[in-house]
Amino acid sequence: MTELATTKMSSKGQVVIPEDIRKRLGLKAGSRFVVVAGKDAVILKTITPPSMEEFDELIREARQQARQAGMKRSDIKKAIAAVRGRR
Repeated sequence: MTELATTKMSSKGQVVIPEDIRKRLGLKAGSRFVVVAGKDAVILKTITPPSMEEFDELIREARQQARQAGMKRSDIKKAIAAVRGRR
């Protein structure tokens, strides 16, 4: 369900998200967002860190893909060293 509300921006560029929307989405002080700017639209998308179980699954998938690509730990260490050397 899409909910519509209006708000305005302060002189400091701050925008208040209406209370009913904050409650429905479970937004709290300190909630983090990615901000996407379109031609005439601004989209706020909440950023939620993965749970430890989700993170573990991501790591498992990355390791599996690396194995399938034939990568070795030494390849990763070399790539990290190369990137760090460019700074």
